[in-house]
Amino acid sequence: MSIAVTDAFGRPFELREPARRIISLIPSITEIFFSLGVGDRVVGVTKFCTEPPDGVKNKPKVGGQKNPRVDAIIDLTPDLVVANVEENRKEDVEAMWGAGLKVLVTYPRTVHQGIQLIRDLGVLTGESGRAEGIAAACEAALAEAERGRRGRTRVRVFCPIWRKPYMTINGDTYVDDVLRTCGGENVFRDHPKRYPTVTLPEMAALRPEVVLLPDEPYPFGQKHLTDFEAFSDVPAVRTGRLRLVDGKVLCWYGPRIAESLRTLAGLLS
Repeated sequence: MSIAVTDAFGRPFELREPARRIISLIPSITEIFFSLGVGDRVVGVTKFCTEPPDGVKNKPKVGGQKNPRVDAIIDLTPDLVVANVEENRKEDVEAMWGAGLKVLVTYPRTVHQGIQLIRDLGVLTGESGRAEGIAAACEAALAEAERGRRGRTRVRVFCPIWRKPYMTINGDTYVDDVLRTCGGENVFRDHPKRYPTVTLPEMAALRPEVVLLPDEPYPFGQKHLTDFEAFSDVPAVRTGRLRLVDGKVLCWYGPRIAESLRTLAGLLS
């Protein structure tokens, strides 16, 4: 009897039995597999998969998300490869499909979908019980965050993901949903582009009350706070609410969702 979940396109994805040889092309998903207790079954990861450090350091590296070595992936004979609509290229996924590999394509854009992904990977590895425990803890933190924001005015947030040029996110993204879940209001959520290029004067006109500067994908740091000095009339600048933040809090789904929601709620309170 096969086991099945639903992929990013709403199609059934089936395996004949729990996966035993796994390749993860997404850093946060690599962490999920280790949290499920199946790190020993992971036979390949990307060079950007860093968590857990001791778990991934000796795993074969198959390139990056955008430039995986498809031949190396095929040679590792995985029975499950996990990719993502945005982070991996269509042509690479199609090449792996063409080679007969089972490639699950994911695309969580909300916290709820991120939690469901934990359950789905639990099904595909035969670890549904452990997955349910992790997912339940995340759902408890989600309910806590939702209770915490009731009756409160949303905090206006600017959250760039790149610099030179500055880029940010609109409402059709996982980061936006995390912000909303924790009581934030992304000032660019109505922008027509998912990852718009913006200017700091455009940011200033929208008067964010908090600016979050994550360390990934762009490595924002202390030296970049000076970019905002010229905008002293912006509430976030005037009150000193320019926050350097671990990018994983904003964009990694999986076992860290619970901690991330609590951390971000505190940053926005």
